[in-house]
Amino acid sequence: MLSALLRLEVPVDPDAPTARRWAVEELADPLYQKGESLLTRLWRWLMGLFERASQQQVDLRLALVGALVVLLVVLAVAFWVAGPVRLRRRTAAVRAVLDADDGRTGAQLQAAADAAAARGDWHTAVLERFRSVVRGLEERTVLDERPGRTAHEATVEAGARLADVADELGAAGRLFDGVAYGDEPAGERDDAWLRDVAARVAAARPSRAVGAVVEAVPR
Repeated sequence: MLSALLRLEVPVDPDAPTARRWAVEELADPLYQKGESLLTRLWRWLMGLFERASQQQVDLRLALVGALVVLLVVLAVAFWVAGPVRLRRRTAAVRAVLDADDGRTGAQLQAAADAAAARGDWHTAVLERFRSVVRGLEERTVLDERPGRTAHEATVEAGARLADVADELGAAGRLFDGVAYGDEPAGERDDAWLRDVAARVAAARPSRAVGAVVEAVPR
């Protein structure tokens, strides 16, 4: 089809105002408001461009080149705008340990974990128990209250102040991410291990803050 179009010879070339008018008219078509995919919309626009070019005796080779340029520009802009937005949403909001509207206390989260364990829902038990650990660290001011914090961020920040349980915190964070976002199965042993980690974290005492001024000892 395209090879046949390219062999056509017609004398009239589209000027810049005509090309802009075509683009505006095509993109304002109601079809663009029906939720169709970007590829479908571009295909309809391209076919409409060829039809107009044929009706107005425009050189179809120039019309094809112009359409391809517009197509490349639109795709480049769409990727530049949508790509980073999807990436930020995927890595930040989606992987948060606690939702911004989750106002439950550490004790309430622990009770939810215990209730899930009692009915054999180990998936929920593991997630709620780790959340109770993070909320408990916030209540102890080991962590500041910050919505959207990921498991990795929580365990790294808390581990810097609770050096004795830093390794356990890191492993607990990886377990949470694996169960919540990696489709890893959770079992009774996971919940039992996390119970032990929660107890160890609750008993740990924060070390001196990094960068704190240490008083000199007289000699």
